[in-house]
Amino acid sequence: MIEHARTGEGEPLLLLHGLGATRAIWEPLSGRLAQHREVISIDLPGFGGSDPLPDGVAPSPANLGAALIAFCGALGFDRPHVAGNSLGAWVGLEMARAGGAASVTALSPAGLWSRPLGPRKFDSHRLAVRLRPLLSLLLRTRRGREAMLRTTMARPERVPAKAGRAMVLGWVDAPGYEAANHEMRADVFDPDGFPELPVTLAWAEDDRLVAPPRPQQFPPGARYLILPGVGHTPTWDDPGLIARVLLEGSAVGAVAP
Repeated sequence: MIEHARTGEGEPLLLLHGLGATRAIWEPLSGRLAQHREVISIDLPGFGGSDPLPDGVAPSPANLGAALIAFCGALGFDRPHVAGNSLGAWVGLEMARAGGAASVTALSPAGLWSRPLGPRKFDSHRLAVRLRPLLSLLLRTRRGREAMLRTTMARPERVPAKAGRAMVLGWVDAPGYEAANHEMRADVFDPDGFPELPVTLAWAEDDRLVAPPRPQQFPPGARYLILPGVGHTPTWDDPGLIARVLLEGSAVGAVAP
């Protein structure tokens, strides 16, 4: 089962969160987007309320993309527009490669690095799991929440207390995190053979996690933007800006509902 929410009317726009997050990252944009699109926000397999991929199926970006193509088909959307953040952006690109997306808007996409990242020298997630009771207490304070959110956001003070706490604990508790992290860091996005369709790469000016890629790593014909004043996960930093980028990126290409 893939946990999801649908709202709005118009051409379908599928929203994909990043590693360790849930569909809650899109909450600041939902009202703006729903005025122009039918918005389908999901928890990726293994995150939030969604089941992991079946046993024996590695949660690589390509396999996650294949699962979402099947999910969209079951909903009646053969080629929705797709917008994703970080790992979700890479998954959206793989959906497009497989013929399952009309356009892709990629916010600070993972995978466009020059070589596989390999294992982390320091596993912050495992440490966070061990320290979960302490983290839960720290998240009850404004200073604690903002410190933990600052890695991915430029303006963590804009995140409501309940939402900020849920975001951090969602990362800690995600059963699919370790496997998806391993797959993400073991490979790179390959632009060769990518189909001709609208792609927007939007990079956060204050991204503390991932450096912008070199042009030769872009999908062919991609539009490249710099998003001022926002972090790696930019939806709470500047909802108006991010909503405009997603609407512009999904304003082209035909969709077959």
